[in-house]
Amino acid sequence: MIGRTFSLYLAGRFARTVLAAFGFVFALIYAVDLVEMLRRSGDAPKATAPLLAALSFLRTPAVAEQALPFAVLFGSMIAFLNLSRKLELVVARAAGVSVWQILAPPLLVILLLGAVSVGIYNPASSWMKQRSDAIETSVFGGRSNPWGDVWLRQKSVDGHAIIHAHGKEESGTRLRDVEIFNFDDHGDFVERIDAVSGDLRDGYWELHDAKVVTPGFETLPASTYLLATSLTRDEVAQAFVAPETVSFWSLPGLADRTARAGLDPTAYRLKFQELLARPVLLAAMVLVAACFSLRLFRMGGVEVMVSGGVAAGFVLYVVTKVINDLGEAGFMSAVAAGWAPGLVGCLFGVYVLLHQEDG
Repeated sequence: MIGRTFSLYLAGRFARTVLAAFGFVFALIYAVDLVEMLRRSGDAPKATAPLLAALSFLRTPAVAEQALPFAVLFGSMIAFLNLSRKLELVVARAAGVSVWQILAPPLLVILLLGAVSVGIYNPASSWMKQRSDAIETSVFGGRSNPWGDVWLRQKSVDGHAIIHAHGKEESGTRLRDVEIFNFDDHGDFVERIDAVSGDLRDGYWELHDAKVVTPGFETLPASTYLLATSLTRDEVAQAFVAPETVSFWSLPGLADRTARAGLDPTAYRLKFQELLARPVLLAAMVLVAACFSLRLFRMGGVEVMVSGGVAAGFVLYVVTKVINDLGEAGFMSAVAAGWAPGLVGCLFGVYVLLHQEDG
């Protein structure tokens, strides 16, 4: 085992480099977002420079959180290359220190940073994102539903119903361009209702300018149509909350309440598993960086190594997005979709390092 002093030295150097890389990414995202906010401020009389600066600062943590794996990858590569450039790796390897002993302190540091990012940074960034959305709505006006069309499923005293709307307002309690398909308790189609808008009241939907289409009968217009529902305002509003704006600690409860309301909780469960597996994904980035950064400087080919590390990180990112899309579509379980990228990345890194070190 390597000494305590050398372990602390490696851990400190690695932590400072990774945090510096994340700070650079954070500052870059903030600058780009602030420029975009200033560009949009021309049509908003309420927008002032201090307000836009604060708004961009509130928006940045959530975006920077998505770039955290890349910050860890680049920070790890810089840290390992600096150790190699200063011949510290040469001295360590000459003293009989293996690559696994060198990687142990950085991996422990990154697992700790990953846990902090999930338990502390993520709730803070989620709260800041919610605040920024509220401020942005007040400054620039209301925004359309970012998730596109709205789909709801409900069960009430009138039977089952599938609700489709082309837009929503007021946290989802008011729907626009509504189509409702009613079914009886046996699953047989009963009628279709088309309405210009619909408001959620206590125990029922109030549909405006509706047309009721029943098989075998003429279409009946109705200025107001009431449809019973068991959904509450909170349950419907939660159906339109983006997973990125929900903190790690609130995701399990929100997923359970969404499922009890008859809505699809897949996005929340997948987000929870992704956050739970984040330390493993960050460890995979460290291992991938080690595969391309531990080569000695005097052997040359540094540019090729760095390019290979960037390409490997990009491939892992693409694989992560593809697996997440499969999980959201229901082709994979939330647990498998959340943990697979990190585990596959770790296995890849261990395999390459074993091949390089032990043949």
